[in-house]
Amino acid sequence: MSITVDQSFVKHFQADVHMQYQQMGSKLRNTVRTKDGIIGSSTTFQKVGKGTASTKARHGKVPVMNVDHTPVECPVSDYYAGDWVDELDELKTNIQEQQVVARAGAYALGRKTDELIIAQLDTSTNYAGTGADGLTKAKVLAAFEMLGGADVPDDGERYAAVGWKQWSDLLGIQEFANADYIGDDELPWKGTQAKRWLGTLWIPHSSLTKDGSNVRFCYWYHRTAIGHAIGKNVKTDVTWHGDRAAHFINNMMSQGACLVDASGVISMRCLET
Repeated sequence: MSITVDQSFVKHFQADVHMQYQQMGSKLRNTVRTKDGIIGSSTTFQKVGKGTASTKARHGKVPVMNVDHTPVECPVSDYYAGDWVDELDELKTNIQEQQVVARAGAYALGRKTDELIIAQLDTSTNYAGTGADGLTKAKVLAAFEMLGGADVPDDGERYAAVGWKQWSDLLGIQEFANADYIGDDELPWKGTQAKRWLGTLWIPHSSLTKDGSNVRFCYWYHRTAIGHAIGKNVKTDVTWHGDRAAHFINNMMSQGACLVDASGVISMRCLET
């Protein structure tokens, strides 16, 4: 194998992994507040409090809001996902093994990204309803009221992550699934990747936490409530090992997540039967 061919393979593989990660690897990465290019083992997200407007006397000084700034530290850790691709195995299969491994690595890193974010969502103690029933209309409206009561902005930056059982529950709610309420363009029957409802993008997710009582933790949150730190984005290293007659493909990244503002995350506990 010539050096030129090998380099072509490496560059193509790296591009494929990065594309797969961006497109299908993580469902939640683009729903949270992100800082890229972190230098060091941690970074800080600022939680900004509410300002208060007041009057001033003629020729007097403008009053200072003294907005509270609370730093929230977000640690960054390294993660790896590697595998072997045997040179001669590719001659014996009718699939492109390189693409299979590329996707597997990208999905593994994507699941880890979502796992980090979900772990922080799990720390929320703002509960809407109980875990004694499924995702009902009453529970959704209770969470909706809690977000409004906490002054969480209704600015198109709200997201909801629910399990697939809860997605089925939502399909039984007329206001979520009936064209008479939401119009033909927003029907969830046309695709199940995501759907906008109540000013929120609803996303079904298979890896949300489920406890020993068969209670699934679903979340309604604002983008700024969760911080996601990236020390190093997805990177792939492909090395030829002559003693094994195979390439070792190592996918890696350095990331972390933290809960920035607890008031911006509502937990909807749902029983799965």
